[in-house]
Amino acid sequence: MHFNRREFVSLAAAGTLAPLAAANAQAVYPAKPITLVVPFTPGGSVDNSGRLMADRLSRELGVPVLVDNKGGAGGAMGSVYVAKAKPDGYTLIVTSQSTHVVNPAVNPNLPYDAVKDFAPITLIDRLANVLLVNADLPVRTFAELVSYAQANPGKLNYASAGTGSVSHLSMELMKNQAKLPMTHIPYRGSGVALSDLLAGQVQLTWNNLSSNLANIRNGKLRALAVAAPQRVSQLPDVPTFAELKLPDLNLTSWTGLAAPANTPAPIIERLYRATRKVLQDPATRATWVDKGMMVPEDVSPQAYQAEIVERIKFYQRIAKANNIVLE
Repeated sequence: MHFNRREFVSLAAAGTLAPLAAANAQAVYPAKPITLVVPFTPGGSVDNSGRLMADRLSRELGVPVLVDNKGGAGGAMGSVYVAKAKPDGYTLIVTSQSTHVVNPAVNPNLPYDAVKDFAPITLIDRLANVLLVNADLPVRTFAELVSYAQANPGKLNYASAGTGSVSHLSMELMKNQAKLPMTHIPYRGSGVALSDLLAGQVQLTWNNLSSNLANIRNGKLRALAVAAPQRVSQLPDVPTFAELKLPDLNLTSWTGLAAPANTPAPIIERLYRATRKVLQDPATRATWVDKGMMVPEDVSPQAYQAEIVERIKFYQRIAKANNIVLE
């Protein structure tokens, strides 16, 4: 193949300008609306966190950040969608322990790789987890729960959001470490599980505080312990699992932000800095506390990636010890 001089100069210019154009696109990022995928249906804690952050990021970045709910398959459908999206910073995902920790820990056939297919940005929040019992259960402390369970083997049923969920794995760990004879009742999501807990069909569950604060305050549910670095301000009389000598259970849940793998580092850095600026705003911090959420510490993209990897290993150990595998 031969080129004349004009064609050669044109091709050379195009080759020179292409990387310059790409670099310029990164420099002016963002220049158009951003889609923030929530891999669950509207109304849950992940959706709530994503919408709160989208609203504030829109103002900070100067472009609309549009929430797109793509629920299904325990968060897998939305996760795959983002994993395959163009890595240009205009399609992001609200990550959660379900999609990026527990699913990969228990499902060997997951259609995405939670570590390799994404570029973590940072955390949106941390969520205290709470051990909840129906208010009619005659126990008011964790010690009383242990005594009651051991005196009444077979009478306690605990609800989870489904086999292999965070609530399932956490309750199995608690069951083993505290020697609690109780039976697992899996549900299709935490909403249905909580409905049956409120109705007294099951006696206890594990869930995040932000979704249950109202029912704790109105006396319909009782909190016996929280998984958090220290006691939470909303429940100052409820001990942490660390105080109960069960430190392995003292893990918070979280939601965060990630982009498709291979998103340019300057874009990841821009989103990380913008999110951290939002989280440092006093109005944001007050809203998070009001919603039962914790403002996270400064978690860099690299630190977030490391936490995801470590937590996958943690839940893999629990799943293996209890023969929990999703096919």
